[in-house]
Amino acid sequence: MPRLPDSSGTTCRNGVLLLAACLSGLLIPLCFTGPAVVLPFISRELGGTAMQLSWVVNSYILTYGSAMMAAGSLADAYGRKRVWMIGLVLFALVTLMIPLASTAGWVDALRLVQGLGGAAAFAGAMSSLAQTFHGAIRARVFSLLGMTFGLGLAFGPLAAAWLVAVAGWRWVFLATAWIAVLGLALVWAGAQESREPQRYRLDWPGAVSFTAALVLLTYGILLAPEDGWASPGVIAAVMTSGLLFAAFVGIERRQARPMLDLGLFREARFVGVQVLAASPAFFFVTLIVMLPGRFMGIDGMGPLEAGRMMIALAAPLLVVPILAAVLTRWFSPAGLSGIGLLLVAAGLTWLGQVLAGGAKGTLMLPLALIGVGIGLPWGLMDGMAVSVVENERAGMATGIFNCVRVSADGIAIAVVTALLASLIQSGLLHGHHTTGSAAVIEAANRLALGDLRRAEVLLPGERAWQLAIYEQAFRQLLYMLAVASALTAILVFLLLGRARSGEGDGRHAE
Repeated sequence: MPRLPDSSGTTCRNGVLLLAACLSGLLIPLCFTGPAVVLPFISRELGGTAMQLSWVVNSYILTYGSAMMAAGSLADAYGRKRVWMIGLVLFALVTLMIPLASTAGWVDALRLVQGLGGAAAFAGAMSSLAQTFHGAIRARVFSLLGMTFGLGLAFGPLAAAWLVAVAGWRWVFLATAWIAVLGLALVWAGAQESREPQRYRLDWPGAVSFTAALVLLTYGILLAPEDGWASPGVIAAVMTSGLLFAAFVGIERRQARPMLDLGLFREARFVGVQVLAASPAFFFVTLIVMLPGRFMGIDGMGPLEAGRMMIALAAPLLVVPILAAVLTRWFSPAGLSGIGLLLVAAGLTWLGQVLAGGAKGTLMLPLALIGVGIGLPWGLMDGMAVSVVENERAGMATGIFNCVRVSADGIAIAVVTALLASLIQSGLLHGHHTTGSAAVIEAANRLALGDLRRAEVLLPGERAWQLAIYEQAFRQLLYMLAVASALTAILVFLLLGRARSGEGDGRHAE
C-alpha cells in the first residue's frame, strides 16, 4: 500500500510527459506546412526573390532534418530533458523574432535557427519517451506521437489560413511561439533528467559528417532550379555530400559506440521500415506544402478556402491510423502499408486527371483518397520500427527511423519543388521567348511557388501560356509521384513481407 501514492505520482508524471511530447510533435511540424500559406503575404510586405521566398519553407526543413540525428546523440550524452528544454527555448525565442524581420532574407536566417531548436526539442522528446516507456506500451506511445506529428503536418495550412484571415501572417509565428512556451512548462513539470550512463563523449566526427552531408545534399537540390543541375555549385554540393556520407560510414564502422549502427541495415525488414518512413514525405508532405500555394496563387482561392480544401487531404489522419491498428488483427502491417501506398498512387493519378479536366469541384475526392492511403501506414510505422529489431536495439532503431522520416521531409520537398520548377522552366524555354533566360528562370520559380502575379510581371502578356505550362508540369509531377508510390508499395511488400507471423504487426503481448 505505501507504494500506491508513488505509483500514482509516476503515472501522472508520465501522462504529463506524454502530453508534452505530443505537443512538441504537433508544434514542430506546424512550422513545416503553416508558412507555405503565408508566402504570398510575406512577398507583398517584405518583397524577396523566388529563391528567398522558397527558403522561408526550406530553411526550417533543412536544419531540422539535418540536425535530428546529432540532436538525438546530444540528448543521450548531455541529458534528454536538458536538450528538450533548450530546444524549446531556442525555438520560442527565434519564432517570436520572425514577425519583427524587415526582409525575407532575415526570415530565412531566423528559420534556419528555428529548425535547430525544433530538432533539439523533438529529439529530446523522443529520447525521453524511449527511456520512460517500455515493452508493448512503447510502440503505442510512439504510434500516438507519430499520429500527432502527422496531424501537425496535415492541419498546419488550415490553422495558418485561419490566423492569417483573423489576425495577419505574423500571428502564424507568434501563436506557435506561445504554444512552445506552454510545452516548455509541461516538460519542466513532467520530464525527468536522464542520459546514457556509459557514453562519455559524443561521436562528434559522425555527427558533423552526417549533418554536413545532409545539409549539402538538400542545398544542392534546392539550388538546382535557379542555377541549373549542371552548374558548378550544384555539382560541388552534391559531390561533397557524397564524400561526406562515405566518410560517415567509415567513421561509424570504427566507432566503439557509433551514433548509427550500420549493421541494422543488413536486415531486410529494417530497411523496409526505413523505406516506409520516407514514403509520406514524397507522396503526402510535398502536397501539404505545395497545394496551398497552388490553390491561392493559381486557382485564385482565399487563404481560408485553400485551408478548407486541405481538410480533405488531412482529415483521414484523424481516423484511418486508428482503423489500421484495428485491422492488424486480421491483416499484416506490411500488407496494409503496401495497400495504402497503392491507394496513394491511385489518388495521385486521379488528382492529375481531375486537374486536367478542370473539374475543381471534385478535387476533394482524390485528395481524400490520398489521405486515406497514407493514413494506413502512418499509425503503424512507429510500432514496426521497434518490432523489427531485438528489444535491446529498439532505442537506436527508433532514433534511426525518426531521423529517416524527418530527414526525408527536407529532401522530398527539395526534390519535388525543384522538379516542378525544372518542368515549368523547360516548358517556358520551349516557348522560344525573346526574354532573357534569367527572367524565364525567375518566372518558373515563381510559378512553382504559385506566384502567378509576379510571373506575369516578369513575362508580360503571357498569362494563358504560363497557366498552361504550369498545369502541364503539375500533372506530370503528380503522375511521376504516382508511379513512385506504386513502386514503393511493391518494395514494401517485398522487404516487410518477410516478417514472421506476429512480428511487427502490433499484436504484442499485453
